[in-house]
Amino acid sequence: MPVISVSGPKLSAEQKKELISEFTGVASRVMGIPKESFVVLIQENPPENVGVGGIPLAERHKPSGC
Repeated sequence: MPVISVSGPKLSAEQKKELISEFTGVASRVMGIPKESFVVLIQENPPENVGVGGIPLAERHKPSGC
């Protein structure tokens, strides 16, 4: 049973539904495996739990104090 895992920001229920459908459809077509065989896992990460370039993402997206 293939597993597709994605980590990213918080998504709406509709975005999750579309992501699951699209990932499953493409992977099924490319791999030649029935859609029913796939499991999709979505992990949502708040910006304070993600670092990019040594800086928490929450800090990178703060408005500047101008």
